[in-house]
Amino acid sequence: MGQNTEPVTNSELGVRIRELIQLKGGGENEDLVQDLIENALKILSDFKSRGDARVIQTAVRELRYAFRLFEPYEATRKVTIFGSARTSPDKAEYKKAAEFGEKMVKAGFMVITGAGGGIMQAGHEGAGPKNSFGCNIRLPWEQSANPVIQKDQKLITFKYFFTRKLTFIRQSDAIVLFPGGFGTMDEGFEALTLMQTGKSRLMPFLLIDKPGGTYWKSWEKYIQEHLLRNELISEDDLNLYEITDDVDHAVRVISRFYRNYHSSRFVRDLYVIRLNHQITDTAIKALNEDFADIIVDEPIHKIEATPEEREENYHVDLPRIGFTFNQKDYGRLRALINALNGM
Repeated sequence: MGQNTEPVTNSELGVRIRELIQLKGGGENEDLVQDLIENALKILSDFKSRGDARVIQTAVRELRYAFRLFEPYEATRKVTIFGSARTSPDKAEYKKAAEFGEKMVKAGFMVITGAGGGIMQAGHEGAGPKNSFGCNIRLPWEQSANPVIQKDQKLITFKYFFTRKLTFIRQSDAIVLFPGGFGTMDEGFEALTLMQTGKSRLMPFLLIDKPGGTYWKSWEKYIQEHLLRNELISEDDLNLYEITDDVDHAVRVISRFYRNYHSSRFVRDLYVIRLNHQITDTAIKALNEDFADIIVDEPIHKIEATPEEREENYHVDLPRIGFTFNQKDYGRLRALINALNGM
């Protein structure tokens, strides 16, 4: 019998993929998995490059594995520590990073680092392996994972920087930078850019120096003299970060960010902010007055969990406020969150 060469229609393909999913036993997000499979099959005719196909294959593998690893710890907030792999244990910055990791664990957080030496090892030493995640990167000369996280199941080794950076941002509830080189600058500026443009959620972003250090003050001088003065950023963008040499202050800033603010998301055009405690009508009136410049249509008002949130069963019991945000001034939005936390 000859092979059937009749083309498979899109509707037939969808049926067969759904059957394949059920053969696997079904599971969560079946519609998204179906779309992923359909797009994977398009690679067969979209391009010839095996290297390009391998990039897609590896990226999907790395992200799937990383998300699976973090899933059991979803309810625990996490802070990512960036900094130089070359900082030696006798340096003040190393000792500060270890102190910071220890105090963040006491504040109820877990710690994520790039799993290398220097500042990354210091953060893990402070947090301890039980409360640490390592997102290592495969490089020809460095870096092997530090001994704290090396044999821990919460260590991931990535081939690509972009999947690694996505994992950092996606899993973090706060980001802290200690002095570092090109990698630290890259990770820091990307995190700031994603918050500035609304491509990641807002979170505390702190730059910690040694006592009396000038590393981050010099960095900020560049920001103010070249970016702000030349109107390449807005003054409100400066709300997105804070510089300190006081570890206790950094821990307080991160903890207090979640004092009343819980999380947020867009539901169509409505920006929904979930709260740990409901605020008064008087407070809402004050917010509408103080932040009228970022409200486009619907003012800030109390709302119930949206149908989309109920479908995902995401903290539907929490009080909420919603408004139409202009989707531009995220530095001002950060100031609004600060105001909510002060109520």
